[in-house]
Amino acid sequence: MIDSTELLDDAFTRIRDTVRRATGGLTPEQLTARIDPEANTIAWLVWHLTRVQDDHIAEVAGTEQVWTSGGWSERFGLPFETDATGYAQSPAEVAQVAGPGVTSESLVGYHEAVYAATSAYLRSLPGDELSRVVDESWDPPVTLAVRLVSVISDDLQHAGQASFVRGVLERRG
Repeated sequence: MIDSTELLDDAFTRIRDTVRRATGGLTPEQLTARIDPEANTIAWLVWHLTRVQDDHIAEVAGTEQVWTSGGWSERFGLPFETDATGYAQSPAEVAQVAGPGVTSESLVGYHEAVYAATSAYLRSLPGDELSRVVDESWDPPVTLAVRLVSVISDDLQHAGQASFVRGVLERRG
């Protein structure tokens, strides 16, 4: 029988696989192309979903984010505060997820590093840890299990959006 953390790890693996397919082999121009003047780009979608996962996992694990500990912030060279995750960014800010540090390799590399940290954290959890309350500002309070499912849901939606954008760009030729 599969346990809960193995199931959660499988979901994060599916996100990783979708990110790989959505970004693999794309040029910087394709990564930053918009299918509408205010649409999110593949680069922004993948950066954002990875930043959210990194931020939320580091918080519940009590660790430093991979974004800073792994030097990804410097490699990407984005014009945002180090703690930015993309939440509520404007179309103009979405366009700023671009430049020499934003490549399919850097997006996948950062995501792989966050996935590895997430997977290691999940493997370290004792059986009763998923019921731990991690955020009391909600009613009802948010448990670790609910927080992880929330990250999975958000990430899968954004990974799907990135895949959709790639499909549209490929059809346009």
